[in-house]
Amino acid sequence: MSHHKNKLALLNRLRELGVRLDGIEAALEAPHSKDWEEMAVEREDEEVLERLGQSGQAEIVRIRGALQRIALGEYGDCVRCGNEISAQRLEVLPDTPVCVKCAGTS
Repeated sequence: MSHHKNKLALLNRLRELGVRLDGIEAALEAPHSKDWEEMAVEREDEEVLERLGQSGQAEIVRIRGALQRIALGEYGDCVRCGNEISAQRLEVLPDTPVCVKCAGTS
């Protein structure tokens, strides 16, 4: 299953939140970099984080996690049970790390 559409949606949402994407997309081209998250944090505009508040910051963390799972080829698999997350759920919540079953048990 191609996740290109979801990746674009996630990157667009980061842009809407005011996150600079230079560097993030380059890091996605090298998915096995251990420093991916650190680099993305360094590139983050501190003013953006201050302006967003906790909910915006939490959303950025979820989106980064989803982009990293795409880069690693793990996107679409529930991080809790390993089952496939439905395409419909990913379309509505492209940054979700869990299937609907696991989401109901959290």
